[in-house]
Amino acid sequence: MLLQIETTHRPATDLGYLLHKNPAKLQSFDLSFGKVHVFYPVATEDCCQVAVLLEVDPIGLVRGRRGPSGNNYRLDQYVNDRPYVASSFLSVALNKLFSTAMNGRSKERPELVEQPLPLKATLSVVPCRGGEELLRRLFEPLGYALAAERHPLDDRFPEWGEGHYHTVRIEQTISLRSLLQHLYVLIPVLDNDKHYWVGEDEIEKLLARGEAWLSTHPEKDLITTRYLKYQHRLTRDALARLVSEDDLDPDATEAKHDIEEEEIEKPLSLNAQRMGSVLAALKASGAAHVLDLGCGEGNLLRDLLKEKQFARIVGVDVSVRSLERASGRLKLERLPDMQRRRIELMHGSLIYRDDRLTGFDAAAVVEVIEHLDPPRLRSFERAVFEFARPGTVVITTPNQEYNVMWEALTAGTFRHRDHRFEWTRAEFQEWAERVAGSHGYTVRFLPIGPVDDVVGSPTQMGVFER
Repeated sequence: MLLQIETTHRPATDLGYLLHKNPAKLQSFDLSFGKVHVFYPVATEDCCQVAVLLEVDPIGLVRGRRGPSGNNYRLDQYVNDRPYVASSFLSVALNKLFSTAMNGRSKERPELVEQPLPLKATLSVVPCRGGEELLRRLFEPLGYALAAERHPLDDRFPEWGEGHYHTVRIEQTISLRSLLQHLYVLIPVLDNDKHYWVGEDEIEKLLARGEAWLSTHPEKDLITTRYLKYQHRLTRDALARLVSEDDLDPDATEAKHDIEEEEIEKPLSLNAQRMGSVLAALKASGAAHVLDLGCGEGNLLRDLLKEKQFARIVGVDVSVRSLERASGRLKLERLPDMQRRRIELMHGSLIYRDDRLTGFDAAAVVEVIEHLDPPRLRSFERAVFEFARPGTVVITTPNQEYNVMWEALTAGTFRHRDHRFEWTRAEFQEWAERVAGSHGYTVRFLPIGPVDDVVGSPTQMGVFER
């Protein structure tokens, strides 16, 4: 299987810096299903072409595995098209080779990460049941010019007709990061199969690589369904977390609003989107016992209570008044006994160790950290990640870069008067990665709200897991 990516950007050899692969070297990497090689057939100032050659070992894939009813000799395990076509194997290889580029990082050429470049990608053989029409439905809404050549089943027997294999070329002036993310998601969608088990983590992969474009793609349902191998529950959860800009009132963001955060964000229904994204992340974690740290007046608690998955729900806030309002809004005194036993409100601070908060599967910290004085963040980190240590922590915070999109905010103004800081995406990611590394967690990042090509989304979310 061969993939080629070419640019005529000058100097074209900048492609090597963006991909973190030296044009002067042939590099090979072992994968669980074979080997992948990356090399540059052309590397000049005017044109640079990188090639990814994937060698799949079909015998190695099934060696030691047993088929149905103990049958170890199924012919289709050994005779198939996997070594020759673009499939989920290639997506895994791309992530192995170019994850840094796909994540939008480059030490040597940071100014080029988001810059549109003239790029052309060629997939030598792609299986596509749906033909050229499906290829166009998937790639053209993303702005690509597409050329597809369909191959016959066998040149020697033209009466057999055309096969479902194509050579595909796509071309556009686009960032390399976006091209790689599009290929990573859409190649398995075209093949309509995956070589590995698809579980909850596949939703996160899909959302991570499709964050900037999938929600507005006209074929998002088809893409999501095929990517998740027709698992209805996973597909439903993924689609629920995809927020489409089609649902927004484009004129509302132009109105003048008070500088208070709730009024500023109201035109985007951002609070509803935020609660939906956090709820989806908590559900996807499989948590049964959940904390809402800094629960305020109970917006998230109300949504959690509707989900039978959550057997124990605890809301914690430093404000007694907020807890009283949460109790009233949730109508705790009127809840049936079974429902009432599921939920509890606690008065407490997020910057002190509290043994009552240990033993939970997950915790949500929604629009809270920006209200803490920076010197107190260390205390918050220890209280949550060192002492409480839930299995999953979901944190949201404003993206300061997005503030320029609101006319109601003058330069340098925070969205809420009580905010002590507002972070850029880079600042939040730097903080989150340090916290995760210090306390034995991993972290991934997702946008909430409409994503602008330059300034990102209005809210940023980190999902910490251990």
